[in-house]
Amino acid sequence: MKIYTKRGDKGETSLIGGTRVPKHHTRIEAYGTVDELNSYMGLIQSQPVMEKIPELQKQILAIQNQLFSLGSILASDPKKSRMKLPEIVEADIEALEKSIDEMEGELQPLRNFVLPGGHPANAMAHLARTVCRRAERRVVALNETEEVLNPVSIQFLNRLSDWLFVLSRYISHHAGAEEILWKP
Repeated sequence: MKIYTKRGDKGETSLIGGTRVPKHHTRIEAYGTVDELNSYMGLIQSQPVMEKIPELQKQILAIQNQLFSLGSILASDPKKSRMKLPEIVEADIEALEKSIDEMEGELQPLRNFVLPGGHPANAMAHLARTVCRRAERRVVALNETEEVLNPVSIQFLNRLSDWLFVLSRYISHHAGAEEILWKP
């Protein structure tokens, strides 16, 4: 099977189920942004500092699988697809919240806004956080017009952006990098 099909050369693509839509469709924007987020997660996971925190490397891999599942759901035509796809569930959100609490337990309380940077992996986590927020906006917009998702998926993206913020601070902590405080 070749990677190229030439069926998208005129600005359309197929959803799971066969429906053809323009490549600028809200659904394509949503799952494309989730895919972009997944790529950033892989970049964070592969940073040398993450070797110091292997439990989070494993969690990032689990999150990448959840994001791929979410992308699959978004890439499906709910009226035509017969494929059974994995779903995001409450336990996925609870795992993020538990991890946030554990990371925050090792961090100094946040008393100021912080800027991205101080360490490359910190900045990558902030990039992922902003892409996650954009993915959340795209999914919310799609859900308002097509009502395609279980609300848990939107909650997952919301909590994931919080997790990424705390991860950025946690990375700085483990890298011995100073957090950059916002000075208005």
